[in-house]
Amino acid sequence: MNLINHLLITISVIIIIGCNNKTSKSIETRSINQDEEILNQDEEVLNQEIKEEFKLTDDNVIDFLFEYEKNNKENKVRIYTNYGEIDVLLFSNTPYHRSNFIYLTKSNYFEGTQFYRVVNDFVIQAGNSDNIKTSLKRQKIGKYLLPNDFNKGHTHKRGMISMPSSSIDNPYKMASPYEFFIVQKKDGAHHLDGNYTIFGTVINGMEIVDIIANLPTDERDWPLNNVYINKVEIIN
Repeated sequence: MNLINHLLITISVIIIIGCNNKTSKSIETRSINQDEEILNQDEEVLNQEIKEEFKLTDDNVIDFLFEYEKNNKENKVRIYTNYGEIDVLLFSNTPYHRSNFIYLTKSNYFEGTQFYRVVNDFVIQAGNSDNIKTSLKRQKIGKYLLPNDFNKGHTHKRGMISMPSSSIDNPYKMASPYEFFIVQKKDGAHHLDGNYTIFGTVINGMEIVDIIANLPTDERDWPLNNVYINKVEIIN
């Protein structure tokens, strides 16, 4: 009986070990598969974060807009303000400035910005704000300037849209890409010619430009009642 019991115990141990080994291998395989799935998920998240973290800089903006312009040919936009709508035609012969404006429009940058400088019988200037949200939008899109492009035959006639130069030390008159101004002066503002890039013109809504230009302002030319850009959208 002792021998039989010993044999039975030995067989039981072998069976238990075999079962444990199979279970262990099964768990390891499942664990490896799970690790691979986790790694794949992490890689997808990382790739998405890299895409989301893309920002425009002085070094990459020209290459980016060159490629962007090929597939984004839109050239008309509508600016919605709390005083009415302004329709704009963007010029094809200033491609970087046109595609930059389209890119910012599609990025919803202009929503919530303001006409922050208003000088009657001169210009109304927009694309900035004292709201922190505007600064955060700029941080997300990137910090960059655009080269001047003011030798395309355009002049600062009434209704022309132009891009102001950066306020930093700027001997090459690089343009501040987030902002623009509309010439409201009846006879134009031709003393600005050769200093700022004209990249579009108002095709409808100059009466709204005149209304905004006539608003009372403080000593900094900021309207006493904020003039918001509610949105900018592409039109046909």
